[in-house]
Amino acid sequence: KVAQKIGADTPLNSVFIARQATGEIYSESLAAEFPNRDWILTRILWLSGLEDGFNYGEGCDTYRRYIYIHGTPDTEPMGIPMSHGCIRMRNTDLIELFDLVNEQALVYISEHSLEK
Repeated sequence: KVAQKIGADTPLNSVFIARQATGEIYSESLAAEFPNRDWILTRILWLSGLEDGFNYGEGCDTYRRYIYIHGTPDTEPMGIPMSHGCIRMRNTDLIELFDLVNEQALVYISEHSLEK
């Protein structure tokens, strides 16, 4: 579920470190200055697992592992793992999702499509 929504009033491409907006706006020059940053941009939907022993509880807890849905640079590929468990989205898509869901909204993440 969405445990917390962070960054509601921040501009597109705002940079976050430890869930705090840094005041920076992502750009190619900023990326060149900090090439090893794991860029968390625009908004954060901080997730909390609900399945005991799978994504909730000791050793696997999504919330305590700081797993988010967050924005990423537009230059980054989508659909392949590039993070430590987070779900990365295009920034404009994330703003739309952020505005549509409330805290406590249920989130279903699967490697399989729901479409048949």
